[in-house]
Amino acid sequence: MFRMWGKIWKDNHLIKDTVICQTDYSMSRTNMVFQSLDDICYEFDLGKPIWLSSNINDFKRHAKTRFTKDSFIEQIDFDYLEIEVIEE
Repeated sequence: MFRMWGKIWKDNHLIKDTVICQTDYSMSRTNMVFQSLDDICYEFDLGKPIWLSSNINDFKRHAKTRFTKDSFIEQIDFDYLEIEVIEE
């Protein structure tokens, strides 16, 4: 089972979190990551963040990355959105 944990942080406090499970193994891992991020953003009522090169590098190394205000087109009222793969 592929699970991704999405967390919204503000002032070093966890504001919201959710876990998204993907069970469709006909998708590639990359597609599961993108679909999970879409589901997290839908649940938190956020626009989809832009993957910057720093996000890509962090995610490749640690299966975890943070999207700050630079990754979002609209104004956000939190410090960052963090996603992390917790089970594959």
